[in-house]
Amino acid sequence: MALRTRIRNGAKPVVRWGLRHAVPRTAVRAAARRGDLQARLIGLAASPGSPDLTGLFDEIRERGPLVRGDFAYTTVSHAAVKEVLTSNDFRAGVGAGGSGLLSRLDAWAAPGHLHPVAPPSLLATEPPEHTRYRKLVTRVFTVKAVENLRERTEQIAADLLDALDPAGPVDLVEAYCGLLPVTVIAEILGVPPEDRRRVLELGSAAAPSLDMGLSWRQFRAVDAALVAFDAWLSDHLARLRANPGDNLLSRLAAATEDGVGLTDLELRATAGLVLAAGFETTVNLLGNGIALLRGNPAELAELRREPQLWPNAVEEVLRVDPPVLLTGRTCLRDTEVLGTRVRAGAVVTTVLAGANRDPAVFADRARFDVRRENAREHVSFSAGRHYCLGAALARMEGEVGLRALFDRFPDLRLLPGASRRGTRVLRGYEHLPALLRG
Repeated sequence: MALRTRIRNGAKPVVRWGLRHAVPRTAVRAAARRGDLQARLIGLAASPGSPDLTGLFDEIRERGPLVRGDFAYTTVSHAAVKEVLTSNDFRAGVGAGGSGLLSRLDAWAAPGHLHPVAPPSLLATEPPEHTRYRKLVTRVFTVKAVENLRERTEQIAADLLDALDPAGPVDLVEAYCGLLPVTVIAEILGVPPEDRRRVLELGSAAAPSLDMGLSWRQFRAVDAALVAFDAWLSDHLARLRANPGDNLLSRLAAATEDGVGLTDLELRATAGLVLAAGFETTVNLLGNGIALLRGNPAELAELRREPQLWPNAVEEVLRVDPPVLLTGRTCLRDTEVLGTRVRAGAVVTTVLAGANRDPAVFADRARFDVRRENAREHVSFSAGRHYCLGAALARMEGEVGLRALFDRFPDLRLLPGASRRGTRVLRGYEHLPALLRG
């Protein structure tokens, strides 16, 4: 019996990888060779050097607001993206579900640990569960609550900048962009200082979990990071239950909605997503913003002349180089999107970065313009019921973090050796070497 259990447990990851990565990767590569636009986008997004995707966005756009491919519909239309993301005819995620053999096999191979795109994660649930989870968390991320964190965020940024050596080169992602948001969210969630770098490492290692088509080696590394993160989170929640403090997780553990609180699994899933999402995307926002501002010195000069433009500059960073490339939705019932018939069960890939460059909405869309009047119309935080609950926090951290860095080091110069992350969905820099004083 013990041997049979070991064999079964050893087979599950192999089956999971095969169904969710190996088979789709092979199919996508074949489709890309045939010219399938979504398959080409997936392949190009993971290419070394993170090439500019604008040309491919335009190819998709020329085919219409909703383009049917081998696996899914794809849209870079701002109007179509908004409609799909806000419609009750679509649900989050791309899992087909059902009772077929592959679905049963996938359910059998499901991991015992948390995954960011598996229930009860907020990313993968729908009302009424999603509504209940979100209500318990949203109050901490209101605009007013976030503004109350601004002074503390400014102090954290100042402390991190104090610790940098202005005489030598520094990797801004490692020494600043990563540490600022992880410190802020860690304080919100009651994570002790000695655990924060470990949480940052685990979050970065688990980031490819949002991608499809991982190699076996990548899959095993991501799986190990998710297992370790789940174990750490269980221990952390146990400590907070024993010694609750004035932090979000302590309040979440005790909170109820209509007399019902979160189960242990729901609490871990919600806390894990808030923690990881609280810094992973903001790391990208800060790194992308630094690169854009240094690459557009005239715009940086505008901010120095008129610092009141910083909030809008953050919106323009989010529009031009968003931290998340795309998200997927599954059609629940036959419907229409901008005149295109979509059948129940069909998947729609909404390319957020493509919608942010829709010429029907954004004039001179390729230009990075900190004065752009409608920059905030980007869809980088998604839309509808799955709109990012940490959007206000990310905006504030982006403004504080970027402004503090360029105020302290106005002659900051980026050095050769910058590299983008190898992830498809999350878009940002893995390394951003710089010389702080010219």
